[in-house]
Amino acid sequence: MFYYLEGAITLVGQNLVVVDVGGVGYACHTTLSTLGRLESGKKAKLYIYNNIKEDAFDLYGFYDLSEKRCFEQLLSVSGVGPKAALSILSSTSPGTLALAIINDDESVLTMAVGVGKKLAQRIILELKDKVSKEMPALKAAGYTPPVDREGEHGGKQRDAAAALTVLGFTQTEITTAMRQLDITALTVEEIIKEVLRSSAR
Repeated sequence: MFYYLEGAITLVGQNLVVVDVGGVGYACHTTLSTLGRLESGKKAKLYIYNNIKEDAFDLYGFYDLSEKRCFEQLLSVSGVGPKAALSILSSTSPGTLALAIINDDESVLTMAVGVGKKLAQRIILELKDKVSKEMPALKAAGYTPPVDREGEHGGKQRDAAAALTVLGFTQTEITTAMRQLDITALTVEEIIKEVLRSSAR
């Protein structure tokens, strides 16, 4: 199983890149976002999702871990395959997608090629349901949103934590990342972006 591949990018195609690692070219399916950050002939690291079946061994590569995590979360939804997951992540960012799921915004999902209203509703239902099931566990494990300057827990911290749970972040990762931020000075989307940025370092 590959966790990541690091080497020279020898081909950048349509939703596909080839990474040369020690003289072996690995073809990786990927998103438009990742493609936009790669350049043929330059060295790069891609985090890998291994899709192994009886008749296939496909690699999916992502420039940062947040995109890979989001891809894995989408695949956990019944009826969502790698093609649909890539299409969704090619049309929106992980942070925007997570907020859309929390806010029941189907329009963000249906912008993706091949994703209709019914599939969008299923993604929102299953991933939002996952958040609702995991949040009590986060609280039981000791997670509480950071306290703002007025001494009250803000709704934006809870929304950001829920969105980050959709993206596959653990309780420890959410707590650690939020403690490093000035929550009162940020919007929900900015909190998510800052956590995603720190996780990609």
